[in-house]
Amino acid sequence: MAEKIEQILFENTPEINDLAKLCIEHNNIERDLYAKYEVKRGLRDLNGKGVLAGLTNISDVCAKKIVNGEEVPCAGNLYYRGYNIKDLVKGFLDAKHSGFEEIAYLLLFGELPTEQQLADFNGLLGKRRSLPPTFVRDVIMKATSHDMMNNIARCILQLYSYDDKADDTSIPNVLRQCLNLISQFPMLMVYGYHAYNYRMGQDLYIYAPDPTKSTAENILMMLREDRKYTKLEAKILDMALVLHMDHGGGNNSTFTTHVVTSSGTDTYSTIAAAMASLKGPKHGGANIKVTQMFEDMKVQVKDWTDEDEVRRYLEALLNKEAFDKKGLIYGMGHAIYSVSDPRADIFKKFVKQLAREKGCEKEYALYELVEHMAPEVIAEKRKMYKGVNANVDFYSGLVYSMLDLPKQLYTPIFATARIVGWSAHRLEELENVDKIIRPAYKPLADYKEYVKLKDR
Repeated sequence: MAEKIEQILFENTPEINDLAKLCIEHNNIERDLYAKYEVKRGLRDLNGKGVLAGLTNISDVCAKKIVNGEEVPCAGNLYYRGYNIKDLVKGFLDAKHSGFEEIAYLLLFGELPTEQQLADFNGLLGKRRSLPPTFVRDVIMKATSHDMMNNIARCILQLYSYDDKADDTSIPNVLRQCLNLISQFPMLMVYGYHAYNYRMGQDLYIYAPDPTKSTAENILMMLREDRKYTKLEAKILDMALVLHMDHGGGNNSTFTTHVVTSSGTDTYSTIAAAMASLKGPKHGGANIKVTQMFEDMKVQVKDWTDEDEVRRYLEALLNKEAFDKKGLIYGMGHAIYSVSDPRADIFKKFVKQLAREKGCEKEYALYELVEHMAPEVIAEKRKMYKGVNANVDFYSGLVYSMLDLPKQLYTPIFATARIVGWSAHRLEELENVDKIIRPAYKPLADYKEYVKLKDR
């Protein structure tokens, strides 16, 4: 009987496949109709420019400048609350302290903290690095999943049950909830990973976070059985968190945050919805695809320094003959940046250091070769409306692999950072807009007369 239930619930039976054909037949819309009715697919015009859907003070993604009255592509810049990300990174590196907490303060509260404000904020987050009593046993250890994004989203939704003011959407209460989730997220991620491995027969070790350590240090410490990490490892993971913290209001998961917040729902439901968006391989899951693509490339390309052999592999990717046969070179290109992604530019400088420390110079050289060669190959094979460059996902997968982070945590690491941006945007939406987001869709189906069941 159990096998019968498993087959019904988790297998595509012939009945399901037949019904799926009906779904495909009656859901298909001719592509040229989108142009006919001037529908902005993906909420972007034909030049890739996003449709204006809101206003924000939190961050700005800049990839064009005005020259002689016309917009022209330029080197990309990312601004948090008006500050260039390059200046922010240089600032905390020069000061020799972690950046995550300082930049989180900036995004949430709109200004850079003083030394005392930063110390107080670090203490505030440190005190909140805890979970309700028995939560690890009753929630995290039960019904574990191989996919950590789903696992974490489930835990976030479950935290709703422990909050007596879960539905209170006042700014002070939402801020409290957001600060809790920002502090708890590394624990939900790491503990969920260990719990799944325990279910798979491995040893279980659950370490309490250290309130005196940074977010990046706590992640590495809680993840590793020996709790050890180098200063460079912590510095680069901290930088990865800062670079992924926010990226304008229009990226898919942040727009999801605005949309769901506008409905008036609670913080836990909102963040879980953003998690669902970020999980997708076209968004937060892209760095896993980059890593998997390079793993395949390292097997198929015998000489990683042979430019002709590497070029042939890249051409095979575009021709849908290699890797997942999707016709994509993962990690190349971005919806907004056409000359350079500032996050990738910053990251790259430190990736080389880490590659030397880890003895991965050959892998780094291959990534660098692909970074230079891929735009040429894409330009030869594709009609493009803008330039193509390496995005932040191109190098982040390599960094995470050198940090010995499991692939199951690549996207959750992204979420650990982006939850700060989601929180800031949720607070901004609640403060400024009291109207549910509801765009229009044009109906295409003809009106029909109802036919009684016996006459069909």
